Amino acid sequence: MRLTSFTDYGLRALMRMASGPNRAFSTAVLATEFGLSRHHLAKIMATLASGGIVTTRRGGGGGAMLARPADQIPLGEVVRLLEMGQPLVDCFAESGGTCTLIGCCSLKSRLRSAEVAFLADLDRSSLADVALPPLNSVPTEMPVLA
Repeated sequence: MRLTSFTDYGLRALMRMASGPNRAFSTAVLATEFGLSRHHLAKIMATLASGGIVTTRRGGGGGAMLARPADQIPLGEVVRLLEMGQPLVDCFAESGGTCTLIGCCSLKSRLRSAEVAFLADLDRSSLADVALPPLNSVPTEMPVLA
């Protein structure tokens, strides 16, 4: 399984946010930490907000916060939300894709089963299980995530 960079950075941002659940994180701070464009991260945060994973607040002291405790946010839910519209393979697309093997392919059901198992495994872990250490407890010699 391969996740899009959209999902990868969304998970990283949430892992950081889980390290300070009562703190609002600005997109500027998170984008700098992960070496990501602020605009791209804003799109990720908008998707997470629309899915009820984070809440956002504009203005001074604003930013994004987890919408519920990290231990109540299954990783599978996050991946499903951020990967929405990104089928694992072309034939999983709503349109059916452009596969010429439709009707005689026995791979599709196996790939679907693998995808379901992958997401079910992620559902057994929560964001709290993968939270990063709080920023103030990160040793100075520890590199910033890139």
